[in-house]
Amino acid sequence: MTFLYPAFLWALTALSIPIIIHLFNFRKTTRVYFSNTRFLKHVKEVTTAKRRIKHYLILASRLLFLFFLIIAFAQPIIPAREQLGVDRRVVLYVDNSQSMSAQTGDNARGIEASLAFAQSIVEVFPPDTRYKILTNDFAPFSNSFKTKPESMDLLAQIRLSGASRTMQEVKDRLDQESVRTRDVFWISDFQRSTLGTIPTTWDSLSKLHLVPISFSTTSNVFVDTAFLENPFAASEEKNVLTIRLRNEGQTDTEQLNVKISVNGIQAGTALVNIPAKGSAVAAFDLVSGLKGLNRGEITFNDFPVSFDNQFFVALNFTDKINIVEIKGATGQTAVERVFGNREIFDFSSYSVNNFNYSLLDQAELVVVNGLNQIDPSLSLSLRTYLSQNQGTILLIPGPSPDVASYQQFTSVSRIENLPRESQPEELDKPDFNNPFFENVFEEKSAALAMPKAVKFLSWGADRSAILRFKNDQPFLSRFNQGRQGSQGGLFILAAPLQPDFTDFYNHALFVPVMYRIAATGTKNDARLYFTLKENFVKVRLDSIAGEEALKLVGEQEIVPAQRRVNNEVYLDIPKFSISQGFYGVVSQKDTSHLLAFNLDKAESILGQFSAEDIKARIGNSANISIFEAGSAEAFNAEIKTRYLGKPLWKYAVILALLFLLAEVLLIRLLK
Repeated sequence: MTFLYPAFLWALTALSIPIIIHLFNFRKTTRVYFSNTRFLKHVKEVTTAKRRIKHYLILASRLLFLFFLIIAFAQPIIPAREQLGVDRRVVLYVDNSQSMSAQTGDNARGIEASLAFAQSIVEVFPPDTRYKILTNDFAPFSNSFKTKPESMDLLAQIRLSGASRTMQEVKDRLDQESVRTRDVFWISDFQRSTLGTIPTTWDSLSKLHLVPISFSTTSNVFVDTAFLENPFAASEEKNVLTIRLRNEGQTDTEQLNVKISVNGIQAGTALVNIPAKGSAVAAFDLVSGLKGLNRGEITFNDFPVSFDNQFFVALNFTDKINIVEIKGATGQTAVERVFGNREIFDFSSYSVNNFNYSLLDQAELVVVNGLNQIDPSLSLSLRTYLSQNQGTILLIPGPSPDVASYQQFTSVSRIENLPRESQPEELDKPDFNNPFFENVFEEKSAALAMPKAVKFLSWGADRSAILRFKNDQPFLSRFNQGRQGSQGGLFILAAPLQPDFTDFYNHALFVPVMYRIAATGTKNDARLYFTLKENFVKVRLDSIAGEEALKLVGEQEIVPAQRRVNNEVYLDIPKFSISQGFYGVVSQKDTSHLLAFNLDKAESILGQFSAEDIKARIGNSANISIFEAGSAEAFNAEIKTRYLGKPLWKYAVILALLFLLAEVLLIRLLK
């Protein structure tokens, strides 16, 4: 124990005053006359003994009263266990990720509890202490130390952010500072899913204080993923949006009402049952013939954790499909006629003798139409195009194909030229279960009239052929050519699109089949959604004029850092300023794309590390301490105890008053 004002202890000399008064009692005695002197002697002896005991008790009460009163003015304290460094530098890292909106044990939100803790820290230290406030936004105000009033003002402005940081990212940011002797208060929920790799060491010159925010519940339902049944559908085609919901709780979630709205209009609902620690799917039909840029919003009610009860998807149906035809004959072809819709396709046709190979880089579908021989240089360029997953190739043979060059280009050694038959044969009915034909037919009728073709080119049996003859010989097949998970690849047609070989190009089936082939090679990178954790977004524009920068326009207008590569623009995501929701990509006042941003789903998994686990993983260093406080009041008391010590003057005042009361009672009651 020590004293804040030890000079007051000189006042203890005043304890001699009651003693002096006791020793020199100047009170006059009362003379009593008795007839019998023997009786007087007896009374005198008894009265003096009792009076002496009473005086001693009163004297003790007075001495103790003065003693504790003097001690109270000297302000005794139990010394603080910890001290600030000589530089008086304090760094406050406040985790303001969305998971901090969950409720703590006293029903306050995690962010509110963390800010209350931070304010207690700022209030407790001397006025000359300097503070640096760091949040997940890594905002510019975190670059310098602030005074106490400035720090309190900054803390009042902190809000939840869509950005989440790993522990290593925050440590790397702290290590950039030139000041190494400091106290770092790390106020966080220490979320397992976002904390990342925990550093194994800590700077010995710096003290680390872990301040965990514990949640009362870790149960939560969130959207794990969303996808279109046919991601390559063109405008106005039917489609199905499927979402997968995940339940992180220990109990089943029953009859969860999930809604979807498109462009602000409710488009469907679904009741979903999700098992504990499991997932379930909900599907919504998009049957309204969507065109252009469409905003899809999925909502549901899940309490008490509600920050992830919304999920945004951007339904873009505006990009044209870039198609290049390499043909062997002059004049208009059936391919040019079918892809003549300029609202959907950007089509160009070139003779093989007048073709620039660099055009392949921008093509999403390359139609090699009617070439009898594919020369080695073109074959190499086309194979490179396929190997780099740049798009799709449709090979339509010429009337006199060179099988060897076809084999070299396609790497399908089984290709052979069959003897031409006199009569075309009708094709078999398509397999409606083939994913290629999903959402193509309104009615799946077995009475569908089929086109006819001659058996001209063969590549052996193909059970997965898109179209085939009735003897199972393929008429249209797809080869992925090593493109794992790709929708495109190489399509081969068994006959030239000429009247002598087939009437397929005049059949009603021709248009949807060709459209679907074109859609499989689309380079439309306008994904359904992005997460705020991603570093960049790639958008593709048909033409980029001038040097005007692209803008993201949503709740606020942002001009992100960007770089251009041909017709593609890479936009850096400014994590500190962008939030979840929709943003339009604006170029010269025209909105070309719609982007949807959602929180990283790892934020929705609320499992936590304990502070003891964190300390053990860092190395249990002596300069790492833990604050275990369930409320702001408890934390305030603990921070004062650690850094200011425990004051005892209140107890001294209470004891002084008790002995003063004892003196009064002794004088009045003890006879």
